[in-house]
Amino acid sequence: MSGNRPEDEFFDDVEAEEARLEEQEQAEMEAAEAEEANAPEADSNDPAQILSVLDKLKAENEEFKDRTLRTIAEMDNLRKRTAREVADARSYAVANFARDLLGVGDNLQRAIQAVPEEKRESGSDEFKALIEGMELTERELLKALTNAGVNKFNPEGEKFDPNFHQAMFEMPNPEVPNNSVAQVVQEGYKIGERVLRPAMVGVAKGGPKFEDVVKPEAEDVVGEEDTGEAEA
Repeated sequence: MSGNRPEDEFFDDVEAEEARLEEQEQAEMEAAEAEEANAPEADSNDPAQILSVLDKLKAENEEFKDRTLRTIAEMDNLRKRTAREVADARSYAVANFARDLLGVGDNLQRAIQAVPEEKRESGSDEFKALIEGMELTERELLKALTNAGVNKFNPEGEKFDPNFHQAMFEMPNPEVPNNSVAQVVQEGYKIGERVLRPAMVGVAKGGPKFEDVVKPEAEDVVGEEDTGEAEA
């Protein structure tokens, strides 16, 4: 019998704990019932109680209104974000395909430019028709790219921008604004507002600052307007 003593004590402790919890639960229920029984009955004509109920309802209404406005704002943001993502997907979905087509257009252009003008004039009718067909194909290709939102740009004379231009070489020239595009080796392409292929350019070096060349022109225009107003 002595070997079973620890198990007996364990089960005794469990039973004692269960009994204690039952008594505690019963006591809490009796206390709640007593409190409910002793609570004063609500008087529907009591102004203080009516105001208390109204304040509570007002607070709940404000909370509901705040939640509703937050939900509406979140849904509006979601709608705008979704619309923007859909627009981007439509605009840039063909970017990879369009970039591949640019290589085809480059080859067509090189083939056309490789034929000297005198060869075109002295060539046979079949040869002239071939060149015209290649030129027509190039135009149709550029038109298809434009319809897909792909546009060519030539930045000659603009300030060099590494986001849109790829510098191939430098051109020392003290008469051309420094860090401006002095020569375009290959025109660039954009799809929407994004660069599909940067323009390959030669960048001027050794001249005046680009800003110093642009600002005086703007100041001259303002000065002429002021002079005209003064004369009037």
